[in-house]
Amino acid sequence: MPNIKPTQNTLYNDIKNLIIQAKQEVYSAVNSTMTQTYWNIGKRIIEEEQEGKERAEYGKALLKKLSVKLTKEFGRGYSEDNLKNMRRFYLAFQKSETLSHKFKLSWSHYIFLTRISDIEERNFYEIEAVQNNLSVRELKRQFDSGLYQRLQLSLDKDRVKELSKKGQIVESVNDLIKDPYIFEFVGLPVHRSFSESELEEELINKLEEFLLELGRGFTFVARQKRITIDEEHFYVDLVFYNRFLRSFVVIDLKIGKLKHQDIGQMMMYVNYYDRVEKQEDENPTVGIILCRDKSKALVEMTLPKDNSQIFASKYLTVLPDKEEFRKLLEERDLDDI
Repeated sequence: MPNIKPTQNTLYNDIKNLIIQAKQEVYSAVNSTMTQTYWNIGKRIIEEEQEGKERAEYGKALLKKLSVKLTKEFGRGYSEDNLKNMRRFYLAFQKSETLSHKFKLSWSHYIFLTRISDIEERNFYEIEAVQNNLSVRELKRQFDSGLYQRLQLSLDKDRVKELSKKGQIVESVNDLIKDPYIFEFVGLPVHRSFSESELEEELINKLEEFLLELGRGFTFVARQKRITIDEEHFYVDLVFYNRFLRSFVVIDLKIGKLKHQDIGQMMMYVNYYDRVEKQEDENPTVGIILCRDKSKALVEMTLPKDNSQIFASKYLTVLPDKEEFRKLLEERDLDDI
């Protein structure tokens, strides 16, 4: 690259950013157009199949012949399997027939989403992927970790109804908390013993994945943050800031079952941040204790009745069985009857 005088740097950077933005907009427009085209192809295939041709053999032969002709004329991308994907795409998003649906994700995203049978769950993951700019890998990880079911367990019924329409919205502390958190990305199997410092190390090493699991609006602030009270030093495992809540979030890691002393320690950390670190225009500090096991009764008895700042959640180091989450949801619904 030729040398550019300092006075020309601003001009160069401005033009460079314009070119990058233009390329991104072109890619987005092409992607949206192609995705809409695939939806329309799926629609035409369904319409052809429904014109009195009910035999499954007809549909199978139709896709095979179409694939041969389209591939010959347009090249790759029109295999029999991909035509089946387009057919399934239309069936999964039939309400898009109003053209009010804007396909903002890649074709690979939508191939994955069509495999989610529950419509509300599918809508939720589509919104999450768009709002958080999730890659296909990140989207699959959120699905595999049962994010939708975990949020259902953590939210009241009115907020649960909003998930399929708005995705995860962080307006209060309760919107932020999950139980359990899933840390399968740290590579520490459940049957292996490990220390709190080892868990902390792995979470920091995989900070991008950790932030994704924590949820929207988190930024990393400090690790082993030292606080001093009467010349005695204490160390907070992890400190974050959430821009939606406009508050500090302090996290303490425990490798065993939660004890009442752990809750008392977190109360001290939260009070310190509220009285020393927090600015006047910021909201109260949130404290989250992450543990392998806990007693709900112990947590409720130790914390004040009007507690809205300190939470205890379990964590898992392996991907969960989402059927277990569904059973827990069913049990909760029966309890509410």
